[in-house]
Amino acid sequence: MTISATDVRFDDAQMWVGLSDGRTIGVPLAWFPRLLNASAEERQEVEISPFGLHWDALDEDISVEGLLAGRSDQTRPHGKAA
Repeated sequence: MTISATDVRFDDAQMWVGLSDGRTIGVPLAWFPRLLNASAEERQEVEISPFGLHWDALDEDISVEGLLAGRSDQTRPHGKAA
């Protein structure tokens, strides 16, 4: 069974992703600096696909597989904290 995102919402510190298997997972916005620094309006401009989440204006792509594995922003240099 392939798990996909069904919806995305935000609070001040977290991104919450609803999944097709009924779970909702929360990840810190600090994991994704582009989303952390984006306005609420920019965050709402998400495209949900079978593979993950995409914000065209923010140049941000997040896979459901990566979220489930606990991976943060992969564009940061290794060993560097946000």
